[in-house]
Amino acid sequence: MLPPFKSLSFLAVAGLLSTSAMAIAAGSAPSFDVARISNDIKTLSSDEFEGRGPATRAETKTIDYVAGQMKAAGLKPAGQKGTWFQDVPLRMSNISGTPTLSMTIGGTAQALTQGGEVAIRAAETGQSSVKFADLPLVFVGYGVKAPERGWDDFKGVDLKGKIMVVLVNDPDFEGGEGDFGGELMTYYGRWTYKYEEAARQGAAGVLVVHESEPASYGWATVKNSNTNTMFDIVRTDPKSAHTQMEGWVQKDLAARLFAASGIDFDAAKAAARKKDFQPIPLKATMSADYAVKSEIITSHNVAGLVQGSKYPNETVIYSAHWDHLGIGAPDAKGDTIYNGARDNASGTAALLELARAYAKGPKPERTVLFLAVTAEEKGLLGSEYYADSPLRPLATTAGVINMDGPLGIEKTTNFSISGSAKLGMLDLLTEEGEKLGRHYTPDARPEAGSFYRSDHFSMAKRGVPAISFNPGRELVNGGAARGKELGDIYTRDRYHQPADEYDASWDTSSWQGDMTLLYNVGRRVADSHVWPNWSADSEFRATRDASEAQRK
Repeated sequence: MLPPFKSLSFLAVAGLLSTSAMAIAAGSAPSFDVARISNDIKTLSSDEFEGRGPATRAETKTIDYVAGQMKAAGLKPAGQKGTWFQDVPLRMSNISGTPTLSMTIGGTAQALTQGGEVAIRAAETGQSSVKFADLPLVFVGYGVKAPERGWDDFKGVDLKGKIMVVLVNDPDFEGGEGDFGGELMTYYGRWTYKYEEAARQGAAGVLVVHESEPASYGWATVKNSNTNTMFDIVRTDPKSAHTQMEGWVQKDLAARLFAASGIDFDAAKAAARKKDFQPIPLKATMSADYAVKSEIITSHNVAGLVQGSKYPNETVIYSAHWDHLGIGAPDAKGDTIYNGARDNASGTAALLELARAYAKGPKPERTVLFLAVTAEEKGLLGSEYYADSPLRPLATTAGVINMDGPLGIEKTTNFSISGSAKLGMLDLLTEEGEKLGRHYTPDARPEAGSFYRSDHFSMAKRGVPAISFNPGRELVNGGAARGKELGDIYTRDRYHQPADEYDASWDTSSWQGDMTLLYNVGRRVADSHVWPNWSADSEFRATRDASEAQRK
């Protein structure tokens, strides 16, 4: 794992900090109202908010609640035309009715069940229907084309009119050749990359083989995330980023596809971990027939700010996504509301409580923007839109602290960030955490590719130093082992499922400390005129450096 990067601009030199910043460093952060945070989570994740799906009646209820709390806290509206809102145009797509899906495997036809053997997404190409018959399937390993790493899984294969079958995660996740970070997932390992590459390769469709370990979640998460309403940014040419059919296939069915072709699935995986892998045509075809309803809708980000007293044109952002999955397929208990209590009513509640603290306390020297974004669950779309059309210039945005499930399940001795990154913001977080008796540990699940799955990534790839806070899982009671156990239970039984509900019996002993750490880091950036940066070897450094002239 990568150690924290020590940025000269973030060494704790008292002369670089204002009086208010030094007071914060001395431990004068406000007290946070845990009961109020709990009530915000309870409200936002209640059945009345219907899972907070974008472009539903629940969106209006949600964004009005968030804006109302910002107003009550004393923030100023920071949206468009003096409002609390930023319009986010999105393409919304749904499969109409039940899709007809089938495969012919080794000469034998088999009907497929949506959400059973496969999870097929509504086409995001703008087309009104998907209909094809007996398209051949081709296994292309991990579906990676990375010339800078000397890696090409395609080797010139023609995928036009064919369905691409691909493994999730990176080629070296389970050993083998390649330089993709081992267990630390790169963007090449994300399913979003697989879909994009399929479009670049001209494939007719793509199926990602699901396995819980390399995906970092179970089939329930795949089913619930992919068989409901799909959203995308509005693209000039959507077919440049999407094929007509994108989806997932259960491992057991994939193994049958390989067996019918005289190939052992595990042997094929082993071959795909080598640079000399060659695409493998499978003795199977797929057919599909379903209608797609596609329309352009407008969702909304919510934005409020506390204006800076000394550098009002410079910005520090706290962000969290307000959306979840809305209403979807019933679980075993018949529950259809995906309440999203921890994911991410908790982050939204933390955002609101931080806003109250900043509004009531001494004014920060830089402006602090509190940004609740939409459509994170659909691919970081609200933050992507903000980063592309910012309400405040990114060149003068000092840093971003994102919160996605930021409150500990119990009190911890550590903390972390999503994924692995080298930047001065992490140094600050580490220093402030140590003052509170907590230590930084690298992401406990590097295989999950969390750096690419949170809203801070939209800002990071445009050069803005950005982190997504993780409260850690080295528990005071039971250590890392028990923390892992509880985390695994949440991922298995609640994550992206109706069971992610508010529970009045939650242990909130970590919340005061989590909020204090989040406040202290943001306040330190807000009350200093130094500029965070990435490490010299970071892929985001050049973009950040290029903005220096604009800042000046």
